[in-house]
Amino acid sequence: MDLILWRHAEAEELPAGESDTRSDLERKLTPRGEKQAARMAEWLDRQLPGSTRIVVSPARRCEQTALALGRKFRLRSELAPGAAPAALLELAQWPLSKVPMLVVGHQPTLGQAIAGLLGFQESDCAIKKGALWWLRTRERDGQLQTVVVTVQSPDLL
Repeated sequence: MDLILWRHAEAEELPAGESDTRSDLERKLTPRGEKQAARMAEWLDRQLPGSTRIVVSPARRCEQTALALGRKFRLRSELAPGAAPAALLELAQWPLSKVPMLVVGHQPTLGQAIAGLLGFQESDCAIKKGALWWLRTRERDGQLQTVVVTVQSPDLL
């Protein structure tokens, strides 16, 4: 299975004094974030198989990031800020899904999922805004392994 984890691009800061969930969910991409999303989407569109399922956090910044790709996707509340990595992996049907899955979401959830899948000593892996990690499962000698296919940053595309 291929699992592509794409962190939303750069977004507006939460206004001072506002810390409610609704305000956080409504934050939009900055002009720089829009460029990051467009660069990554252009690269990603050339790489993704047509059968890829795309699921996106309901946060506006994630939706805007996914819209840059120009493919159909579903908003999923399980991916909202603060989601558990286990909920992400369950939604993606990792490692058993027969189709590639693209998840557009947030830190620290994405980094925690990556750290767990790759067996990092730390419980989190830093992911730059707008970047993605492409992971794949394979079986070797009767053991299921997680392989890093690529890590991409919009700043290098």
